[in-house]
Amino acid sequence: QVQLVESGGGLVQAGGSLRLSCVASGRTFSRYDMGWYRQAPGKEREFVAAIRWSGGSVYYTEYAASVKGRFTISRDDAKNTVYLQMNSLKPEDTAIYYCNKDGVTWGQGTQVTVSS
Repeated sequence: QVQLVESGGGLVQAGGSLRLSCVASGRTFSRYDMGWYRQAPGKEREFVAAIRWSGGSVYYTEYAASVKGRFTISRDDAKNTVYLQMNSLKPEDTAIYYCNKDGVTWGQGTQVTVSS
């Protein structure tokens, strides 16, 4: 069974940046659809970004409207790792961020706190 381990969360001031990482086990990482979701206190988990395999070495990305232009999802298949670069952070980005594989497998989450 594939396991996902996130890291990179922390406390940052508004306007700052963080980069989250998610390392996946498994031998066919390059074919995984990978995504990031987040859950703020008292709210439901919501989609943030995804990078989906469309065959060969071609991928496409998707973003939630609230993060488009500020966040960038990327992957390094040689390292079985997906990243979420978060720039221009806002207090409303405060949440636990979860890595996801193929819409099924979840990591344990990493806390991101943005102070105003």
